Amino acid sequence: MTTINPTALLKENGLKHTRQRVRVLEEIALDTVAISQPELEKKLGKEIDRVTLYRILNIYQDKGILHRIMDMNGTANYAICSAACSEDHHHDDHVHFNCTSCLKIYCLEVKAPHLKMPHGFKAVTTNTTAYGICEKCNQQEPEDSAALQ
Repeated sequence: MTTINPTALLKENGLKHTRQRVRVLEEIALDTVAISQPELEKKLGKEIDRVTLYRILNIYQDKGILHRIMDMNGTANYAICSAACSEDHHHDDHVHFNCTSCLKIYCLEVKAPHLKMPHGFKAVTTNTTAYGICEKCNQQEPEDSAALQ
């Protein structure tokens, strides 16, 4: 779970304090995994309509408050950015892990590999996603699964 102060974060980024903006930040910070817009819509219910939620997520991404991770189905998921991120540049160049069992996306404390770009190309950001089974799903596997092989 990420500890943030939504009011302070909004103020630091020159954003107006609204109940909807605070609720979105609170909900995203509740878990250790990224969350999709459809999941946020379910959790927030009728508190925030789809268009307002979409705008809030885009503003937060533009300001360097959230970063977006695409899952293996092409759905955008959002996670809190590092404190080093800003409106000018995201510094969330870390590896993401997409569990193929529970479908959750984790931001890992693993630096993404540096890519040497060909002449004339300039990478602004990179996204490295590893796919596999997360720690929690691995623990749920039967102990004698090796015996079945």
